[in-house]
Amino acid sequence: MTGFYEFIKLALFAITRNKTRAFLTMLGIIIGVGSVIAMIGIGEGSKRASVAIIENMGSNMLTIFNGAGGKSSMGPMSQGSVEVLRDDDAQLIMNELGDGSVVAASPMVRTSRPVVYQNNNYVTNVQGSNVHFPRIRGWDVRLGRFFTEGEVKGQAKVCVLGQTVADNLFPNGEEPVGQTIRIGKMPFEVIGVFEKKGASLMGDQDDTLVAPYTTVMRKIMGRDRIQNITVSAREGKGDEAEAEITALLRQHLRLGPKDETPFQFRKQDDWIKMQEQQAGVLTLFLAMSAGISLVVGGIGISNIMLVSVTERTREIGIRRALGATRRKVLWQFLTEAVVLSILGGVLGIVMALVAIWIMKSFTPLPAVAMPWAIALGLGFSAVVGILAGFLPALKAAKLDVIDALRYE
Repeated sequence: MTGFYEFIKLALFAITRNKTRAFLTMLGIIIGVGSVIAMIGIGEGSKRASVAIIENMGSNMLTIFNGAGGKSSMGPMSQGSVEVLRDDDAQLIMNELGDGSVVAASPMVRTSRPVVYQNNNYVTNVQGSNVHFPRIRGWDVRLGRFFTEGEVKGQAKVCVLGQTVADNLFPNGEEPVGQTIRIGKMPFEVIGVFEKKGASLMGDQDDTLVAPYTTVMRKIMGRDRIQNITVSAREGKGDEAEAEITALLRQHLRLGPKDETPFQFRKQDDWIKMQEQQAGVLTLFLAMSAGISLVVGGIGISNIMLVSVTERTREIGIRRALGATRRKVLWQFLTEAVVLSILGGVLGIVMALVAIWIMKSFTPLPAVAMPWAIALGLGFSAVVGILAGFLPALKAAKLDVIDALRYE
């Protein structure tokens, strides 16, 4: 142990003897370790942000689309598919599965229309739903109320605004609730405003207007079929809900065992898995790109250590003449390379933590400091030091004593 501490002291003495060269030697390791930790932090932060956005879109949500073709995380496989879904299918799901795997279900239609209030005109997403929309999507009404079952059945011209729509229609701070707006040319009473939800994978969630699906489907879109059904499954029962809904709707449609299922699902879990896979690939790519700096840094350490061996040939000869073995000389230079690399790794970690703090505090870029990434960076720096220092240390250990003492 005493010999190890002696090697550390010799290494630190050699490094402090030429601080500028030592820092420039460590620079590649500093940049490499810092970049790896920062890139992993950005990748992990992006994954967490994406998952949070998806989870914010609804509670264990499944969407049932018209069209065969199996599962698709992106929605319907064919836009020209036969429309087999009916608005009473949502009620059927609630009646049969409401006490089991399903929390709520709603028929859905969606379109884009200009919305007008006095001189303010704004184009937004108009969604039609039933009374379960807030429960399925996890949205609370901040002002006013949501529409009732009676208003859905009566095709009432009432609506609830997302915060972005409210801000654009009422820029001067007027109270939206109770006001009459026009969707296209049709007057609607504003009965509520949703709480702010923020961005999602599909864009601004607050850029929407929700009205009874019966009103939107028949009076705005002029159609008599829904586009899809959204379902909120109970926690941990997404797959069970999908299987039970599939069996229920196939039975309702009187399909035989060999008949193709004319509808498909998009599950919230599928989105999350897809985002995690994409984020994992991105993080690996960023970390590998940043890792190139570690290789460059290792080459720099090896090069400087070779120069150092040449410069200190006479010193090595004196140590050998005073009784130092080849092994001790090897350990001296190997320890020096490892200390140099680990010091660079520590400075790289500090640089990465500062960069992550700046990104979190002053930019919208998500980044988190991952403990395993910090340990990985420090471990890599030690390995790079060993690999980079072994050849110069071996060269120093093999120097002939007489030739080393004669070296000028």
